[in-house]
Amino acid sequence: MSIRARNDGESEEEDEVSKLKKEVERMAEKVLDYRTSLPNQLTSTLASLLSSQRPIVPDPEVGMVTGSDSEVGVSQGAARPVESGSMALLVREDQEEEEKIHLLKQKISTNASKMQIVMQRMKEYMVRIDKLELPNDVIHPAFKRKRTS
Repeated sequence: MSIRARNDGESEEEDEVSKLKKEVERMAEKVLDYRTSLPNQLTSTLASLLSSQRPIVPDPEVGMVTGSDSEVGVSQGAARPVESGSMALLVREDQEEEEKIHLLKQKISTNASKMQIVMQRMKEYMVRIDKLELPNDVIHPAFKRKRTS
């Protein structure tokens, strides 16, 4: 092989390496951009989603209900008169919802605390199953059906 052919091969490799380095740098910039912008985007999206699903909250002092634009039909923060019976109903529903949320949080925390125990038991059972497996696909006697005569 001549020196010129060797130089051409090396220069092609160098070009390819430099292209790959540039591509890696661009990808690193994209990752950095996503890491900085994505949490803010997710936070704003979640906040807007939660605010759009916010229930009508009564103001007990004034006897008015505040709500979002879609619920009231006027600017945000506007209030409209409410009957005292519907206010009591809204307060009762709010308390029931708080109780449900509390129960859900309690169930989640108990399930999370028991997860380690469940994982340990699963590992133990997997080891026991592996011990039961015999070579040559022989069925373990514990799994054979007993024949009645």
